[in-house]
Amino acid sequence: MASPAHPFAELIDLYVEQQADGRSIARLNIDPARHFNPNAVVHGGVIFTLADTGMGAALAPMLSPDQFCATIEIKINYFAPARGGTLTCVSTVINRGKRIANIDAEIHCDDQCIARANGNFAIISRPS
Repeated sequence: MASPAHPFAELIDLYVEQQADGRSIARLNIDPARHFNPNAVVHGGVIFTLADTGMGAALAPMLSPDQFCATIEIKINYFAPARGGTLTCVSTVINRGKRIANIDAEIHCDDQCIARANGNFAIISRPS
């Protein structure tokens, strides 16, 4: 199944490397000119976006063709700054109900865990 266009992910060079039922791996190669905040570390919003996109990618293969998902809320904890290298987000669906799924994400910068997130996603039927 080909992934639909994702203009925002393309804008920041974020890509989903692996995607299967209930699990995904998303990556972003850090570019200081594009991803840093004024303190010379990756902006928290970039890390949050990686988690949000990775969690949606983990859930998407579990949906029927007439469904899509949307973020309801995400809680993220940042543990360490990222200054260079590759960000990797591994996301796992913890529970998929009829209308809501709960998903965990762990974000690494190279070999160091720099953040963890947990989110709830709505499962929505497409209008006919």
